[in-house]
Amino acid sequence: MFGFYFKLGVSHILDLQAYDHILFITAMTAVYVLKEWKHVIILATAFTIGHSLTLALATLNLINVNVQLIEVLIVVTIFITGLVNIFKIKDDYSAKIQVYKYITALFFGLIHGLGFSSYLKYLLGQEADIVKPLFAFNIGLEVGQIVIIFISLILSFILINKLNVKRREWNLVISGAAMGISLMLFIERMLGFGS
Repeated sequence: MFGFYFKLGVSHILDLQAYDHILFITAMTAVYVLKEWKHVIILATAFTIGHSLTLALATLNLINVNVQLIEVLIVVTIFITGLVNIFKIKDDYSAKIQVYKYITALFFGLIHGLGFSSYLKYLLGQEADIVKPLFAFNIGLEVGQIVIIFISLILSFILINKLNVKRREWNLVISGAAMGISLMLFIERMLGFGS
């Protein structure tokens, strides 16, 4: 059972049809380079803790959400992440800034977890005990996120260190693309809201 839900978590985060989550992780990673991988993993873990919490609460029917509203909020988190990246002035790894980033990642994780909840509720409907499958699914999501992070960091390493692309330009391209795509998704989801 663990293996099934673990694989499901990994494949769900890496599913190109659920690319809004891939887009968020890629945008979150855009301001970092390979040697800063620990910072990104900690951010991803904070994000995972957030979405694990709301995923558990929603799956256990302790909170109910409007799925359409959550889908709109997910693209807002992508846009905000890209916007913050673009206005990033310098590399600041002070404890205060890092705590702020982790709290933001946790909060955004709460929103993204609600996006997964209806899917997982459907899957877990047949299970007598949902704690282990929920845990396995979340571990799978974390592993999937780490895959996305390292693909992004390796690509940035190649472009920045080998092809001499400026770090700021890499950030602007990735963050700008994330903002543009999220804006299109926002419009699309707002047009479908309530229908």
